[in-house]
Amino acid sequence: MNYEILLAFSMATFVLALSPGPDNIFVLIQSISNGKKYGLAVVAGLMTGCLVHTTLLAFGVSAIIKNNPPIFTFIKMFGAVYLLYLAVMVYRGGDAISIAGETKNKNKLGILYKQGFIMNVLNPKVTIFFLAFFPGFLFSDSLSNVIQFYTLGFLFIVVSSLVFGAIAVLSGQISNFLTANKRTGFVLKWIQVIVFIGIAIYLLIG
Repeated sequence: MNYEILLAFSMATFVLALSPGPDNIFVLIQSISNGKKYGLAVVAGLMTGCLVHTTLLAFGVSAIIKNNPPIFTFIKMFGAVYLLYLAVMVYRGGDAISIAGETKNKNKLGILYKQGFIMNVLNPKVTIFFLAFFPGFLFSDSLSNVIQFYTLGFLFIVVSSLVFGAIAVLSGQISNFLTANKRTGFVLKWIQVIVFIGIAIYLLIG
């Protein structure tokens, strides 16, 4: 087992997690809008989605999706439609977004977890990314590829969770300074709408 390869993979994952992208931007916005606890729920959903992509990779489904353009396009379109649906729901939700923790919907943690999970699973670009990224870091001649892919997937999830979790916690603190501003809810609502639409466009044209 080559531990240097695992270390290199962890460092590469850390850099990728820090790079601005749809996932960490979504975590950032939800943490600012709702507080760190809700941002962490999004992180949990995203990372559960990564486990699904790891499984697809380990058992060869990712290669099938990559080599079948109609399937790839269908998943991409379905994911974009879901994101546009979320944008419409936020738009119709009113101009004010409550930031104070005591006024939160008790079901919102589950809702945000589900949104993070579905966004990740319905993004075929994550599937293709895993297919392109992971094989270059296989670290053992004796272990099966399935075990190695799951090991890499576990490392990816741990490192990404730490980075995304830090983003959620740090940006969640900002919400404490926003409650006094009556315009905050209006601004954050439209930021969320723009983020959802932006990620949908990213899926469609990328």
